[in-house]
Amino acid sequence: MKVILKTDVKGSGKKGDVIEVSNGYAKNFLLKNGLAEIATAQGISEATQKLKADRFHKEENIKELKELAAKINGTGVSLSIRAGENGKVFGSVTTAQIASALSELGYDIDKKKITTKEAIKTVGVFDAEIRLMEGVIAKIKVNITAL
Repeated sequence: MKVILKTDVKGSGKKGDVIEVSNGYAKNFLLKNGLAEIATAQGISEATQKLKADRFHKEENIKELKELAAKINGTGVSLSIRAGENGKVFGSVTTAQIASALSELGYDIDKKKITTKEAIKTVGVFDAEIRLMEGVIAKIKVNITAL
């Protein structure tokens, strides 16, 4: 029996897949629990159209993120922080502070996507990475100056 999955089913397929399963499995588990619906010609065409649309939107999103990464890559951000006379910062510079400095430059980046190799606790220039998605990374320089 052919069915269209409404949700991801472990061992069977992902949402929107048209799969062939035994009659008992379809009737007693998939249909009964609302995990699938019987595949009709109209349902199959709708599922394939939806999969194509989802793929297209995902590719467009990836393209936009790669363009944003190319713009941001190599950008320098300056932050002025209170520091002691030996150049040690009181506390440390957070990713939220870096994100707010990027937003002043016109880039709306979530603080959770920004990483630094080590905690920034002194005055100087440091490297930071922005992971927009898996495989799309931009590297920026963070310049910390004392007030």
